[in-house]
Amino acid sequence: MNVSISINGETVSREVEPRTLLVHFIRDTPGLTGTHWGCDTSNCGACVVQIDGEPVKSCTTLAVMCEGHEVRTVESLEVDGKLDPIQLGFHETHALQCGFCTPGMLMTTRAFLDENPDPTELEIRTAISGAICRCTGYKNIVSAVQWAAAYEAAARQEV
Repeated sequence: MNVSISINGETVSREVEPRTLLVHFIRDTPGLTGTHWGCDTSNCGACVVQIDGEPVKSCTTLAVMCEGHEVRTVESLEVDGKLDPIQLGFHETHALQCGFCTPGMLMTTRAFLDENPDPTELEIRTAISGAICRCTGYKNIVSAVQWAAAYEAAARQEV
């Protein structure tokens, strides 16, 4: 069946089997390899993308389910050479080591900060509880989200 999906603002079309997972469609069709394929069971969270602004695990989402929806991948965060505040936060607080979970964490936390611009530590930990990081112990990831929230709050006050 033919599927057309808007990915990062660009329509991507191809013939797929109905069972094709969104993670494979994203990686194989437009070649956006920032979305990582980890567990196929929705446990690790490395494959998180946003569908209509909501974080979704693409390893358990069928590509055909995304027709007519806007999919955003980690590649959409940087715009014209300018990193998203959550990317800056991860850099500033050393919130990554191997980087395998990072794309999913970035997409999860970007959606989270869009909904909750002033989160508590507990709210951050709850928001990222669906993702596994085997390297950092989460302390620096929580710090990165706090850093990004403060950065965005300061930017709002400047306006």
